[in-house]
Formats: sequence, structure tokens, C-alpha cells
Amino acid sequence: MAQLDGTGMKRLHREWRKRTEGRLALILDGVQNPFNVGSVVRTAAAERVDHVWIAAGTAPNHDKVNKTALGTQRYLTWTEVEDGPAAVAAAKADGYRVVAIELTSDATPLPEADLSGDIALVIGHEDRGVAPVTLAVCDETAFIPQLGKVGSLNVAAATAIAIYEARRRSWAD
Repeated sequence: MAQLDGTGMKRLHREWRKRTEGRLALILDGVQNPFNVGSVVRTAAAERVDHVWIAAGTAPNHDKVNKTALGTQRYLTWTEVEDGPAAVAAAKADGYRVVAIELTSDATPLPEADLSGDIALVIGHEDRGVAPVTLAVCDETAFIPQLGKVGSLNVAAATAIAIYEARRRSWAD
């Protein structure tokens, strides 16, 4: 067994891209910390997120974002919008079904959520989560089940889990 070189990695990733169906987008609803945004950007670029809407948060062209993203924001397209509801409206107008990742009383466990078709995942502020006005216009809310004594995840970690689950479900057999 040997680690893949650059050519081997390109071949491997090309095969997975061929097996991936549907578009995936992100809505960052007030994510402020540039290091969190940088981590989200890097994950989004690695998993081929098609578009990112930045609502009332830190844009990917911030110097501190680049420290974590390592320049991967060049692989993404993004739009800055005024607020979460405007981002949700833009995503819906572009044909996405919008699923907020948030701990709410009526949220569906992420493994059971409908992530078929073109999906835009909404990720909220580090402390306050997805704004209530944004939640109100989403198609569904899902949460990431957690087994430990900690009740929530870092926003970048939660985003990575949600992106991966959405992509995993889209892989054609």
C-alpha cells in the first residue's frame, strides 16, 4: 500500500465526481469568525459545493479566512447578501431545496432528513445558530445527533458533517 501521488489523487477524485448527483450549496447565516469561515470554505471546496451565500457574516476574501482556507476560496463562487431570508430566497430561486442545520424542537435527525436533489444547507452563527427569521423560510430543519455530554458542535465541524452527509447520499451506486 502506498499513498497516492498528485496524479493518483486526481484520478480517484474524478471517479467520485462522476458518481455524484445533484447540486449542493451553502448559506452561511451570520457566521462571523474568519477561521470558522476558512475551515468551511476549505471543506466546501473539497466537496465541490456549487455556491455559497454569505448572509451578514465574514466573506471568503478576508485575510484571516485565507489562513485556514489556504487559497481554496478560488474554487468557490459566493454571493454576499443582506440577511438569511434573502439568501434562502436566492437559493430557492436558483432551484435549491433549503435545509437548515439547527437544534430545534421539530428538527429531523440528519440521517433521516430529505437531502435528495439540489440542496442548500443553512449554517448559523457560532453562538446564536440560524436566525429565527431564516429558519421560518427554510424547507426543513435537521440536526446532527450527538452521543456525548457536549450539546453542540463547532460550526465548522457541523458544516463538514452536513456537507459530507449530503454528498454521501448523492453518490450513485
